[in-house]
This record gives sequence, structure tokens and C-alpha cells, in this order.
Amino acid sequence: QVQLVESGGGLVQAGGSLRLSCAASGRTDSTYAVGWFRQAPGKERELVATINWSGGSTYGADSVKGRFTISRDNAKNTVYLQMNSLKPEDTAVYYCAAGGNTVQLRRGVPDSWGQGTQVTVSS
Repeated sequence: QVQLVESGGGLVQAGGSLRLSCAASGRTDSTYAVGWFRQAPGKERELVATINWSGGSTYGADSVKGRFTISRDNAKNTVYLQMNSLKPEDTAVYYCAAGGNTVQLRRGVPDSWGQGTQVTVSS
């Protein structure tokens, strides 16, 4: 199992950009998929994006397609979420999560979670 730590959140104006990072430690010698989730106050947790071990397969929710890009650098054990054209409705706590494959992540049952990083988009 890997341990995850997110960073890169903050306050940005609408239309701006942020890049979130998810650093993995622990069993990084194993292959694992990573997903980004978000949860806004009073709302259910939402899957934002996933990426498989090789980085060759990615998924993005309709709400972020064309604006957010997920990528990974396995040499650095880090997964990124580049967020462009941010909107106030993107405001949420963003969590990264790891699992054996992206199907597991899309089912919402990863093996491990990070602690979350706050993203606030002002209008």
C-alpha cells in the first residue's frame, strides 16, 4: 500500500490555473493507479480524473474535460492534476487516492487516500 500526500491547493481567481501534486511513498515498487477526487461542502464526493500505472490511459469527468489534465512521473512517484480555466464550482477539497487499477478507483474504493488539499476559486 502506498501513502499519499497532496500539495498545490490554494486560492485563485476564476479563469486561473493551479497544479496539484500527489506524492507517493511506501510500496511504490508496486504498480498502482491514481485518481483525483473532490468534495465540496454539502456535496457528495466526485471522481475528477484517473490515470493508470503507465500513464497511457486517463479518464476525466465531463465537468472537467478540456480544462483539467492528469499526468504522472513514476521516477518521482508523483501524480499531477493541472487545472486550467478554473470556475467557482471547482471549489472543493481535492483528494488523491491509489488503487490497483482504475476500475477500482472509478468504483470509489481505493486502497489509500491522501489527506486532501483545499482549492478555492473566487468569482
